[in-house]
Amino acid sequence: MITNPLKKLQEYGQSIWLDYIQRSMLDEALPRLIAEDGIRGVTSNPSILYEAISSSADYDQEIRRLARAGKSEAEIYDTLALEDVGAAADLFRPMFDESEGRHGFVSLEVSPHLAYDTQGTIAEARRYWAALGRPNILIKVPATAQGLPAIRQLLAEGINVNVTLLFGLPRYRQVLSAFLAGLEDRLAAGKPLAQVASVASFFLSRIDVLIDPRLETRLKEGGERAPTAKRLLGQVAIASARRAYQIWKEVMATKRWLKLAEVGARPQRLLWASTSTKNPAYSDVKYVEALIGPDTVNTLPLTTIEAYRDHGQPAPRLEQDVDEALWVLDHLPDVGIDIRAVTQQLEDEGVQKFVTSYDQLLALLRERRAQAA
Repeated sequence: MITNPLKKLQEYGQSIWLDYIQRSMLDEALPRLIAEDGIRGVTSNPSILYEAISSSADYDQEIRRLARAGKSEAEIYDTLALEDVGAAADLFRPMFDESEGRHGFVSLEVSPHLAYDTQGTIAEARRYWAALGRPNILIKVPATAQGLPAIRQLLAEGINVNVTLLFGLPRYRQVLSAFLAGLEDRLAAGKPLAQVASVASFFLSRIDVLIDPRLETRLKEGGERAPTAKRLLGQVAIASARRAYQIWKEVMATKRWLKLAEVGARPQRLLWASTSTKNPAYSDVKYVEALIGPDTVNTLPLTTIEAYRDHGQPAPRLEQDVDEALWVLDHLPDVGIDIRAVTQQLEDEGVQKFVTSYDQLLALLRERRAQAA
């Protein structure tokens, strides 16, 4: 009998990925998470690498070597990121092979400075994909308007894509359309579909972080909008995720998708991202418990993994209260909240946060590079 709540999630069709990577984890900690907790993948980004470099000595020797070889900070970043992601992908490769390409993925992000540059994104994704040369890599591409054609092109070329910075339901529909179009382009070119993988990373906690203060203001104001605001408080992110899953199911039932599935295409799974709880008033596993369901991924930081291992209560809840989720989304205008404007703001801010983290990492590498000279 499975007693670890993290492993038990697999019984409901959900995979847990670790939202962290550090070089010293690769020998013992990550294999233990795979064996004991059933971790099935890893995601990385410049912010994670910054934390790993600044909080450990894991990278010091390599940075000095690269600096003395005359490498720029950008080249040092590329080398470190590719080495970590490649090593993690090799660690997950047996799982990838045994699951026939369903599990065991590791994600690497294109530069966030390319978020509004379609051709730049395509070029960097191609470069990373070629440099890594492993089938269980996902290249992270933001779900900006400019990212959509890049997603289509990369999938058509057989490059696996993790669509990131996804907040809104209309944009999610566009992401699904780009996914289908990319596979259709590949099929039209006579190329196989079976090994092309993709996930769509829907960011959750940031939605509530932005909306909840506005709802709290409505509550304090009182009046006829207060009861609605109270019912909506802390519910918008999960409602959005549950609606996204229903959209996914609708698309998976269309003739357009079924035609692709018949020739070996695999669905683009929804991935729940930004799942650490920011509001201490909420459960620390809030964005795990409510969203357990088939053909989904939840990517968790170490603290949330530890919390769920300790007191998680797995059950298939993703399709519970779907009518309530629709009510939540339908009644946001009643309290003066435009969800389209909110999700666009979150996308804009998300890109800027990623850019800031990336630049912060390069500044750290510039400093370490100078120290090694």
